[in-house]
Amino acid sequence: MKQNKTKALICAAMVCVMGIHTGFTSEAASRWSIVAEVERPEKAETEAKGQAYVQAFQKAAEVLEAKQEEERQAREAEEAKALEAAQSAAQGAVSTEVTAVSGNDADLLAALIYCEAGGEPYEGQVAVGAVVMNRVKSPSFPNSISEVIYQSGQFGPAVTGKLSRVMAAGKTTDSCYQAAQEAIAGNSPVGDAVYFGDGQNFGQLIGGHWFHS
Repeated sequence: MKQNKTKALICAAMVCVMGIHTGFTSEAASRWSIVAEVERPEKAETEAKGQAYVQAFQKAAEVLEAKQEEERQAREAEEAKALEAAQSAAQGAVSTEVTAVSGNDADLLAALIYCEAGGEPYEGQVAVGAVVMNRVKSPSFPNSISEVIYQSGQFGPAVTGKLSRVMAAGKTTDSCYQAAQEAIAGNSPVGDAVYFGDGQNFGQLIGGHWFHS
């Protein structure tokens, strides 16, 4: 009798345990199912937001790159415009200088070159013209070709009248005219030399003339 009662109690306890276990398992499974259902849309929403952020970043990067390219092109256009303006100004300055000494002054310089260096190498002819132009630019001498050439005691052909005779006779050669134009344009094979002469033995020797400052 006692044994039967004990068995009954054991069976009842097992049923309770199984019931409790079964109920817990079902409830846990139900909870995990709910969590999964909740997390699934949240994960999808997070992924969508991430993709939106990436797309927005890419769009911002493209806009920034386009703006930088536009600024670069504008900068290059401004630089090209400034360079063109500088070149135009330089050309204008050269043209102004040539115009300022054209006509009689250019002919006078070419005639002086013929008198002083007509038998010299072409470089020496340009060098004589350069000496005259260097004097025109120097504050120590007059500021025009004719004044420099006819300055008292400076150039022998101007003093003796040979220069005037050469011009009157039209003896100036083409090379002397060309040398005069080069000198007027600023070409100087003797730097800033303002003097030249024979047998001085110092300075820069071209042909039979020594050039020096």
